[in-house]
Amino acid sequence: MTFGLLIFPGVEELDLVGPWELLSLWHQLAGGPQCLVIAESEGPITCAKGLSLNPHASFATCPPLDYLLVPGGQGTRTEVGNARLLEFVATRGGACQAVLSVCTGAFLLHAAGLLAGRTATTHWGSLDRLRALDDVTVVEQRFVCDGTIWSSAGIAAGMDLTLAFIAAVAGEQAAAQVQFASEYYPSSRRYGDLHISHPAAPAYLREV
Repeated sequence: MTFGLLIFPGVEELDLVGPWELLSLWHQLAGGPQCLVIAESEGPITCAKGLSLNPHASFATCPPLDYLLVPGGQGTRTEVGNARLLEFVATRGGACQAVLSVCTGAFLLHAAGLLAGRTATTHWGSLDRLRALDDVTVVEQRFVCDGTIWSSAGIAAGMDLTLAFIAAVAGEQAAAQVQFASEYYPSSRRYGDLHISHPAAPAYLREV
C-alpha cells in the first residue's frame, strides 16, 4: 500500500513533515503503507519557511495511491489555480481509500471537487473563507472525518489528524506504537490567553 503526500511551492513545512514522521513510523513499526512525497515535477520544492524538499515522484511517475494527504500553506493561494495539480488531486484522490487535508489544504480539496457537501475544517484564520464557499459545512474542531475525507485545523493539528487516522485504519495499538515512538503527547499547557481572547480563536480552543 502507498500513502502519497503532496507538496508544492510555499507548502507549510509542519503540515507535511509532522504527518510524514508519524506515517513513516506507522510503516516501520506496524506495517503501515509506504510513504511517498509527490510534486508536479521531480525538482526541489521550496516551502513556506525556506526548507527545500526533494519529491520522490512527479505526477507523471507517481504509482497508484491508497491514501493521499494534501497539506496547506501560503502556496495554496496559487495552487488553487493550478489545473494540473487539481486534476491530480481529483483523479488520484478520488480513487483513494481516504484523502486527508491539513490546514488550508482543504481549499485544494474543494477546488478539486472533493469537499462539496462535506463537513470540514481548516486553519482558524481561514475558517470564514471556507464558510464562504457555501457547499461545505465548516466545523471549528481540531480535525474531522466525513466519510473518506479527513481534514484538520492548522499546521500542528495535522499530527493529531494523522494519529486519529492511523487508529481508525489500523487500530488503537498501531496508533499507540506510533505515539509512543514519536513521544507525541501534546502538553495541556496554554501560553498566554490568545486561545480565549483572540476574536478568531476557534471553538475547540475556547472550550478548553
